[in-house]
Amino acid sequence: MLVLLPPSEGKAASGRGTPLKTGSLSLPGLTAAREAVLGELVELCAGDEEKAREVLGLSEGLRGEVAKNVELLTAGARPAGEIYTGVLYDALDLASLDAAAKRRAARSLLVFSGLWGAVRVTDRIPSYRCSMGVKLPGLGALGAHWRAPMAEVLPEAAGNGLVLDLRSAAYAAAWKPKGEVASRTATVRVLHAPTRKVVSHFNKATKGRIVRSLLASGTAPAGPAELVEALRGLGYAVEAEAPAKAGRPWSLDVLVDEVH
Repeated sequence: MLVLLPPSEGKAASGRGTPLKTGSLSLPGLTAAREAVLGELVELCAGDEEKAREVLGLSEGLRGEVAKNVELLTAGARPAGEIYTGVLYDALDLASLDAAAKRRAARSLLVFSGLWGAVRVTDRIPSYRCSMGVKLPGLGALGAHWRAPMAEVLPEAAGNGLVLDLRSAAYAAAWKPKGEVASRTATVRVLHAPTRKVVSHFNKATKGRIVRSLLASGTAPAGPAELVEALRGLGYAVEAEAPAKAGRPWSLDVLVDEVH
């Protein structure tokens, strides 16, 4: 099983350990594309601060994020699973999983990123600010920048099993499973059952809980149909829609009664 996650805007501080080594990150086929984004981002943020803030879409209150990016090559690095915070990652709570579940997380979780493309939760990275929606002056829109290298690397990373896609729209645009991989991919929406509407906070929290439930239980669904049964067995109310045509993902709706 491969689980595709969005990053979080909120991030923990960089560590005090060894600085980033791009060549040590998972999915080495993305190294050149990562270094291109990293180099331009550092250069941008080391120059005109106001221009950098505008390009990155940062408010006045987030001015310090520009300075953080300047230090990306020298700042200490921590496992990505510790860097990413926010609602989904709080609900996932990787640190409190038992050893076996942590090993499953290391194998199966892949976090998408405007800067790194995609990383495993065990990859050591510094804290940064650069969303997939950013358009860098030299490289252009990051979503488009990542499509070609992702198309080369991700099908192999997906292996032969289920792909559980929990990404938000901006990150999903960087790689869309196709063909045989798409046929064993499931996308998930979380809906407030009484209104049938997506509620952002609870959507993220429930997705974090879903991933935690799968990791903690050791459940390993072979495909989307098995995922539906597994989630129902774990207590989730799930409605599933198989694709009308072959080579397309399944769509799953997880229904929740309370929004908190």
